Formats: sequence, C-alpha cells, structure tokens
Amino acid sequence: MIDLTLHPETLEKNIAYCREKGITLPTFDMMKNPEKVPDKIKEQLKKTGLWDLNPANLYRITWKNEAADTGGLFDGVNHFVLPPELTGCRANIIMLSGRYFPTGAHKVGATFGCLAPTLVTGQFDPQKTKAVWPSTGNYCRGGAYISALLACNAIAILPEEMSRERFEWLHEIAGQVIATPGCESNVKEIFDKCWELKASGEDLRIFNQFDEMGNPLWHYSVTGNAVETLLEQYLTKGKRFAGYVSSSGSGGTLGAGYYLKKKFPRSKIAAAEALQCPTLLYNGFGGHRIEGIGDKHVPWVHDCKETDFAIGVDDEAAIRGIRLFNEPLGRKALVANGVDESLTQKLDLLGISGIGNMVAAIKFAKYNELTEDDYVVSIATDSMQLYESRLGELEQERGAYTDADAQRDIELINSINIDHTKELSYYDRKSVHNLKYYTWIEQQGRDVNELNAQWNDHEDYWAPMFDQVDAIDELITEFNDRVGLL
Repeated sequence: MIDLTLHPETLEKNIAYCREKGITLPTFDMMKNPEKVPDKIKEQLKKTGLWDLNPANLYRITWKNEAADTGGLFDGVNHFVLPPELTGCRANIIMLSGRYFPTGAHKVGATFGCLAPTLVTGQFDPQKTKAVWPSTGNYCRGGAYISALLACNAIAILPEEMSRERFEWLHEIAGQVIATPGCESNVKEIFDKCWELKASGEDLRIFNQFDEMGNPLWHYSVTGNAVETLLEQYLTKGKRFAGYVSSSGSGGTLGAGYYLKKKFPRSKIAAAEALQCPTLLYNGFGGHRIEGIGDKHVPWVHDCKETDFAIGVDDEAAIRGIRLFNEPLGRKALVANGVDESLTQKLDLLGISGIGNMVAAIKFAKYNELTEDDYVVSIATDSMQLYESRLGELEQERGAYTDADAQRDIELINSINIDHTKELSYYDRKSVHNLKYYTWIEQQGRDVNELNAQWNDHEDYWAPMFDQVDAIDELITEFNDRVGLL
C-alpha cells in the first residue's frame, strides 16, 4: 500500500507554499478525463508551451493532449496504428504515443504518481527536501521536470551512456545531475549511488521508480484507461483485443496491463526486454542499446504472477529501425512496399524503446497466430525528438544511409519471428518473481515477508494498492481547496 498517513505540520506548510507559488495539482480523474480540468487552467495552457516550466503543465500529464508544442489543450488519446504492410504480421498494432507529454515522454506521469501523494499528505517538504530521481533515462527527466514545476530541488541520476539530448536538457532543469557508470543495463550502479547519497546525511527523499508503487498505480489508472478508451473505438463487431506488450523496464508501464486484464480477461500481458540482457528469459545479463529500459533485475513493482510472456528483442532491430523510419530513403522504400505515406511521416513518434516494443508486439502476434481481427497494444514511450544525435552517430559509424540499407532493414522487420518468445507457465512466473530476492532483499533491504506476500497473498497485496486512486484524489482535491487558487 502507498502510505497516505497525514503529517499535518508539513502539510500546512506545503499548502501555504503552493499558494505562494501558484501551484495546484490535477487529480487522477482529470488525467484520465482532461475535459474536467478547470477552465482557469485551460486558459493558462492556451498561452503555455508543452515543455514550459509553468505549474499549469501539471495538467498536461495525460495521454489526451492536443498534438501541439505550444498552446494546445486536449483531444483524443495520442496513438497511431501500425498495419500489416509495415509490420509483416496480420494483426494491427496500436502504439500509444508519449511524444506530447511535457518532456516528450510518458514517464512524467509515473513521477507525478510517486511524488504527489507525498506532497498532499505532508510526507515531503519541497522547501527543504531534495527529490532524488534514479533512472535509466526518461523517469529522471520527468522527475526533474515535476520538481521544477513544484519549485523544489531535484537530483537526477542516470547512466553516462544515455543520449546527449537527455543530459543537455537535464543540466538546465535539475539542481544536480549524476552520471553513473555504464548503460541502461547498469541499474545496480544507480542503486549504489542512492545508498551513497543516503549516507551523506543530506535532507533528501529517493523516489526509486523500481520500487515506488506510485509508478504502476499511475499506469494502472491513467494508461489503462487510455487504452480502454481506444479499444472502445477499434473493437467493432468481430474484433478482439489480444494483448498488451511493454518493456519490462521499471515495471511501471506493465501496470496498464493489469488493469486491462481485469477489463478483458482473455487478454495477455507480454514483458519485453533486450536480448542482449535477457534477465526474465534466461536469468541473463549484459549491456544493450535500447535506451531507457534498465534491467539485470526484476523491479519490486512488477507483478510477475500477471505476466504471461517474456519476449527478447535484439537491440540491432531497434537501432536499424530508427534509421529505416527516419531517413528519407527509408521512408521512401516503405511507401514503395505498400506503407501509407502519411504513416511514414509519423514514424518519428517511435523512439528506440518504442521500436523495441513494436518488435516485441510483432513477435507476440506471430507466436499467437493472430489475424486481422486482432489488436495488440504497445507503447511508444518517447519519440526521436530525444535521439537525433543517435542518427548522426550511426551515420559516422555505418556510413550514409542507402536504398540498399533500407531494403535490408525492411526485410529485417518482415522476417521477425518467434525466437526468444516464452509463454510463461506458473513456475516460470514464480522463478521470475524469485529473482527479486537478490536485488531487493539482499541488496536493498526490503522485507522478505512482503516479497512473499506479493506472490502468496497476490490479490490481497496488489488489488488494494491499485484501489487507492480514489483516496489519493480526495487528498488532492482537499489540498487544492485549501490552496484556494481554483
């Protein structure tokens, strides 16, 4: 359960501080249904850029932002559909697009889900306590941004091999940026840095996406609802929702899948990971280039009992995919192969992890022999907006992109098969769950009784936590009322 214990003295200070700074907070209900955002906030948003450091942008933590970089309000769920002509599988793949969240990635929602309950209960004091955001990329960007909107100091921690765009922007936003050794697979190094900060005696609170339940709670409520809204649109007579595919990463985005399985009991959840670091598949380890999906461990927030598939994605497919989808010759070749030209102009909405998720969704569709009547849903966490430097690096490394490269890359997509796709039995899932022991009990000091409760008391452990949304919304509403700005 997320701790919602009130700390009245600090809460009173937070209310006064937010009143002084002009800060109010969206409820989860508003994030799901942004038409409920107060008109006063909407008027501010009409004059506000998507990435501006304006507290009004807290109300843009939704999948339903208008596709505009400035002045936009709200529209339908941001998404696009990848048809068989592109993917080489018969099923249709719906990709939710994180491009039009502030910071250009949906992780800003997960950071809000972690920080907001502590603010409205008085457990966190933005005037004196630093918010620490350990991450393999977008989560710490989202945390630094939310911290800036709430006028509190942030420490962002991420691996040194992440894209240049991430670091350049973070240095402008966060109070401190710490680059840890390695790539996104090097999560332990991030955890080690957190222990070092804790030992420093500095007044700080660590919002670790891998064990903060506000992360999957936000996705369960907000992302799950967004997918359900889309499926109401696409599941006409005879159509089926087959499954939800997401990188394992922090385990947070999989939260939407838990919601969807309750709404569509026959659907499946597939957790994708880089083949170069196949922790779920083979208890494996290594480094990879699919930025933002840290691994070598099983996140505390991952409900392994609800996970039906583990799918390995070769990072080379994701790296070659960003060239195929963004180079002019690549898009031209796709059109010649039957892909609608208007869709090719949207393929920059897929960042590296988004293409990785697409590959996993194709494998899931082929493994389950899905047809044109089936829909699979996956996530484009971010867009090429955050990876332009990677295209230049690839040209230096591999030379200018040619039509022959495009044809080979199209064949690579079309030849994706079901290798390294594992349908998890009961004991496969339990073995994945048991891996949590080594990271979370031995290294991070969590309670082994709670670990056992996640599996043995499954419904009693997970369901009450996901049912806390209404209680959190009540606290946010009361907080806003006492701030008195709406």
